[in-house]
Amino acid sequence: MTDTPGQTAMVFAPTPLLTITVEPGVDEQPEIHLHAGGQGFWLARMLTTLGIGTTIAAPFGGETGFVLDRLIAAEGVQVRSTGSAGANGAYIHDRRDGDREPLVNVLPPVLTRHEVDELYSGALAVGLEADVAVLGGPDTLGIAPPGTLPADTYRRLTADLRAVGVPVIADLSGEPLTAALAGGLTLLKVSHEDLVEDGRADAEDPAALVKAMRAMADEGAESVVVSRAGDPALALIDGEVVEIEAPPLQLQEHRGAGDSMTAGIAAALARGRDLPDALRLGAAAGALNVTRRGLATGQRDVIESLAEHVRIRTVEGA
Repeated sequence: MTDTPGQTAMVFAPTPLLTITVEPGVDEQPEIHLHAGGQGFWLARMLTTLGIGTTIAAPFGGETGFVLDRLIAAEGVQVRSTGSAGANGAYIHDRRDGDREPLVNVLPPVLTRHEVDELYSGALAVGLEADVAVLGGPDTLGIAPPGTLPADTYRRLTADLRAVGVPVIADLSGEPLTAALAGGLTLLKVSHEDLVEDGRADAEDPAALVKAMRAMADEGAESVVVSRAGDPALALIDGEVVEIEAPPLQLQEHRGAGDSMTAGIAAALARGRDLPDALRLGAAAGALNVTRRGLATGQRDVIESLAEHVRIRTVEGA
């Protein structure tokens, strides 16, 4: 299929983060790197890399928000900014020894009712004009349950966008996942770890994951994709379970691969590609990401070439 120009996406990002890393520099002198981060931004960055005009709907506040807003714009991502009385979350990691050592984690603020309303309206305004909407979850930095905004926000936003024919892709877990399913998703992507942690799957084996996938389809997802770290992903399409196998590239950094996969799927659907093509592009984006230190990064031409090597096969007996 030939792409038509000007495809657009809206990414819902309730908790963009400022990331600060200490890296080894020249002559063993440390270097400080400031970047935008958080799941919503990583989704938006990969969509932009894949040639989709992407707008992120997100709240910004305080000094971290001031810097973060500009860092996101510098990546070529459009920003639909709403205000927040609290400063954006942030983390500081030390990577001088090769591994990430968390030094400081600052949680995102809890949004007030007025701030949630403004964020919702901004996301809806952009989403109504987009070819695809992608919902990222609240980033908790692994140290607290999500509480940035009511989980029901995801149900309302999904239902409103689907009501006007906008495809909605979600990469969620926990209460936001349940709420988005109630709104009726075009496609849900979730990791197998989150399914087990949420109690939706009682084990990590394919049989347990397929059972959970079918249950989520019954709850409101037209299609479901489950990423499985280094193992082939699983997808439920029109009642059929398939396995998605990308070439096993050498691992440099596993973080960001799942978000890259989601963005790749969304980019293909925005272009009107069928779901198998979308799964191939998503798997390729995730596979290339693990070869790089930058989260949700890559080159479009490499990802598209790699997609030709992704294999999709039916899981017999599923």
